[in-house]
Amino acid sequence: MKSIEQLNEAYGIAGQVSFSNGKGDMPVVSVANDLGEASVALQGAHVLGFQAKGKPPLIWMSEEASFAPGKSLRGGVPVCWPWFGPHASDASLPGHGPARTVDWQPVASQPLNDGRTRISFELVETDKTRQMCAHALRVQLHVTVGSSLALELETTNLGDSDFTLGAALHTYFAVGDVRLAHIEGLDGCEYIDKMDGGMRKQQHGSLSISEETDRIYLGTGSRAEIVDPLLGRKIVIESSGSASTVVWNPWIETANKMGDLGTDGYLNMLCVETANAADDVVQLAAGATHSMFADYSSEAL
Repeated sequence: MKSIEQLNEAYGIAGQVSFSNGKGDMPVVSVANDLGEASVALQGAHVLGFQAKGKPPLIWMSEEASFAPGKSLRGGVPVCWPWFGPHASDASLPGHGPARTVDWQPVASQPLNDGRTRISFELVETDKTRQMCAHALRVQLHVTVGSSLALELETTNLGDSDFTLGAALHTYFAVGDVRLAHIEGLDGCEYIDKMDGGMRKQQHGSLSISEETDRIYLGTGSRAEIVDPLLGRKIVIESSGSASTVVWNPWIETANKMGDLGTDGYLNMLCVETANAADDVVQLAAGATHSMFADYSSEAL
């Protein structure tokens, strides 16, 4: 990994992109322009925060998150890749894959003509990552910061056989009080209820959160909204290359066991994840590239 000085020399943009050591001396890149600002840890290419100019933060990050090498960060946007949840055949492998706990390196940065700023990261392949996933893959995350936050997870199959690809942008959105918020855009979708033994059910109407929730919605559309009356806004999630939407909140008992969510942290976060999981995994042909894209913005109610 390059030093902070080398990163700034190679990828820094005056007044827009700068690298520094953040909490726990973890390398972090800060991106800012006239439209918005964001920060990203190089471990996991993990988005730590985003807010549009003049608006409150869109992304929630736990104050109790442990910024330690090889440990997942609580909050922000963890990247689940190249599988979601438990590995399909090897329970000894880490849940959600290795991507969120290993180093990524910047590979490009540029100011865009519309005033936004884009920076791209690529997972650093090591003996450790190859042990967890022997198939030859290249994965990049393109982060574009403006009045919205756009994330594109791009996977290329470098091997000579098909690969079953699962992935999710495990985004923690900031809400005023999760008990008062609800999600629109999932009406009529089948979902796997992981809190009920994986039972398959159907969503009727909007989704409100009143208990521990862990669901994989299948065959979802390209837009979902978190309606937040306490903050007077709705968070708009627009996506492509994604067939699943995961909804998760640990609620009080599980949150207390986790230890890094903070006091009553579960009340101020709601994960609505752009994903390809369960029935919706992608069969990625040899030589092919798959792109999963999400754009996050907010509108006043």
